[in-house]
Amino acid sequence: MIIFLKENVEKGSQELERLYDFISNFPKVETRLLELQGETRTVRELHLIGNTHHIPEEVIRGMRGVEKVVRVSTKYRQIGRHDVNFVPPGFTYNGITFDQESLHIFAGPCAVDTPEYIEETFKGLKSLGIETARMGAYKPRTSPYDFQGHGARCLPWVFDLAGKYGIKVIAMEVLKESHIQEIIDALETAGHPTGVMLQIGTRNAQNFELLKAVGSQTELPVLYKRGMGLTIEESLNACEYIASEGNRNIVFCLRGIKTQMSLPHRNLADFIHIPVIHRKTRLPVCIDPSHPIGSKDHAPNGLLDIFNAAAQGVIAGANMILVETHPEPEAALCDGQQSLTLPELEKFVEDVAICREAFEKRVNNYSQGMLKEMSSKAAQG
Repeated sequence: MIIFLKENVEKGSQELERLYDFISNFPKVETRLLELQGETRTVRELHLIGNTHHIPEEVIRGMRGVEKVVRVSTKYRQIGRHDVNFVPPGFTYNGITFDQESLHIFAGPCAVDTPEYIEETFKGLKSLGIETARMGAYKPRTSPYDFQGHGARCLPWVFDLAGKYGIKVIAMEVLKESHIQEIIDALETAGHPTGVMLQIGTRNAQNFELLKAVGSQTELPVLYKRGMGLTIEESLNACEYIASEGNRNIVFCLRGIKTQMSLPHRNLADFIHIPVIHRKTRLPVCIDPSHPIGSKDHAPNGLLDIFNAAAQGVIAGANMILVETHPEPEAALCDGQQSLTLPELEKFVEDVAICREAFEKRVNNYSQGMLKEMSSKAAQG
């Protein structure tokens, strides 16, 4: 059960203390007070956790200071849509809004390699009007002999270059709790020239201690990648782990699921699940077309399979795209075979714009059709 408090009810107020006194009559029910910043006000929610079946809603609803009472599924208490009328889906970080209406392209190399390549990438993004990027400093690899990333030592110059070219948010994977503090410290030392979205990769999709760690800090938002063998429910419960620790600034990423039915592609693109995530949760949805495709094969018409996979996601309402890009893919230290060149990225951005326009036309066409149908029924009495 979630109790929405009226705007003037704050911590320590008499109204809140009376609520606590009443709830104390019900054993094994814990309380947790959350403060969320909405568009026009700070929303305070009192979450009741445990066996709330016997707590009378009508009594609480009639108490002073209570605006609304909602019974919610215990599965998605934090990331569900029960409070979207008070706090709209999504969040704003470092001047960039991430919600279920926006669309951002995060382009860059799978793994940070040289300052020269990273500067060329950032310069290319700026020329395309892109303010967001992906950069891998810590890389989990299938083979222990493959390049594992430069780690913390590359953060100072990556952040400095990002600031130089106006990159506001970088998606960066973390593999353990210490990486979080390394990134926070590096940003502080650099003077916060950019921002970082902490990425939980598919290999750590159910690393619950890491999920708690990224959730217990609220300075940096989180990009959660669906586990390649996890169900949607299992993945959303992982996001609930993050949010339950206090950080609800989460983007859910679909990156393909592992199955032999995906051949010749690496994974089967699962982008049809975008509207599923939208209607189940308040989370923006990201797609990663690079990893499920795993190559730069193209159709006879010339369109790369990566373009076609991204198009499926964008036309279904994606809010963010991760796409691997490198100035010289043949020299990349990780996933060069699927990395777009900067000229290819320019075409990719143009193609995404075409697909986004088609998506908006689809939504508008359906909305207008439903309005006409409703008007017709109303006229008929």
